[in-house]
Amino acid sequence: MNYKRIFIENSLVFITVVTKNRENILIDNISFLRKAFKLAKEKYRFEIIAIIINPNHFHMIMRPEDIKEYPKIIGFIKSSFTKLSKIKHTLNITTREANIWQRRYWEHTIINENDLHRHIDYIHFNSMKHYSIPPKEWKYSTFKKYVNKGVYELDWCNFDNKYGINEMNLE
Repeated sequence: MNYKRIFIENSLVFITVVTKNRENILIDNISFLRKAFKLAKEKYRFEIIAIIINPNHFHMIMRPEDIKEYPKIIGFIKSSFTKLSKIKHTLNITTREANIWQRRYWEHTIINENDLHRHIDYIHFNSMKHYSIPPKEWKYSTFKKYVNKGVYELDWCNFDNKYGINEMNLE
């Protein structure tokens, strides 16, 4: 299968990277993942717009200085994490890939401001989607940075009946 990526200069890219068999290794090894991102930022020029780290996958929106480098950035993060974490794995000699990551990752080029906002919301809603944990309680995302910027209220997506909706008589 020939996979073709689209490279549009000055674009933002939404990325999803998943561990092999959805193994829950990322949060348990968060210090190594953070170090892998730090090393990638030292080697490549890119900005992380929004991110969430889950136990077995992460989503992020990034702005690479050179759009054609984002596949290299993702590969570097994955390989750096693999080396740093020392998680037991085998290496495929042909593809030079460790078996702790899914072979491919999903990407989407952000096409407009509405698309950007939908993907930022998706990232920050992810802890509710997978774990029923409100974004304000999930430590591994950029949600609180967005709260500090005034983009979200702290209780965004907090379905604990804050406004008494469950007690309202709508009849």
